[in-house]
Amino acid sequence: MMEEQIVYEDNHLLVVNKKVGQLVQGDKTGDESLLESIKNFIKKRDNKPGNVFLGLVHRIDRPTSGLVIYAKTSKALSRLTQMVKNREVKKTYWAVVAKEMIPKTQRLVHYLKKNEKNNKAIVFPKATDGAKEAILTYNVIKTLDNYLLLEIDLETGRHHQIRAQLSKTGVPIKGDLKYGSPRSNPDGGINLHARKLEFIHPVTKEKVEIVAPVPQNDAIWRACED
Repeated sequence: MMEEQIVYEDNHLLVVNKKVGQLVQGDKTGDESLLESIKNFIKKRDNKPGNVFLGLVHRIDRPTSGLVIYAKTSKALSRLTQMVKNREVKKTYWAVVAKEMIPKTQRLVHYLKKNEKNNKAIVFPKATDGAKEAILTYNVIKTLDNYLLLEIDLETGRHHQIRAQLSKTGVPIKGDLKYGSPRSNPDGGINLHARKLEFIHPVTKEKVEIVAPVPQNDAIWRACED
């Protein structure tokens, strides 16, 4: 139910907790996207004649879960898009990785280049032609029997950034076959969750802080939140 996925809404914006496998906007698969589902939901709920305006502010990958911002007005869309570009929207992710000997906290700096053919990020240790700088900081915030829970603060927003950088560091995300995880997850997703968003509201100028619960159908995720 769409109502259950909406975690924040006002006249200007709407934030959903995306499920694994959902598309944030239409792509070549032709599968219904969240953008379309939310538009249809608002049209019905609010009894709106004509088209519903809804704009996608930023993306997260299909196998990832967590927070995605949509704008309900063109003014909010242009302001929020600019804020994301200026890194004024703080994004915090959670990732489950194998229990390996890694530093408790680390700032990772790599250079990423997108391989269009296989839709994958190639990671370079230093500046390389056509590669963009990618920076994140992770902290180990919980230790489970076989896994570590990392909290990740993104400084840049590159294609598959967290997935590629953690893989390069020797700890691919659980379920992420594309970046070296040994096994897939039953739902085809990966244990990467857009956990928290913090930003100044583009219209009211109030501070907004939103936290998304983890997928409840995954026992390891539930253990992380306990």
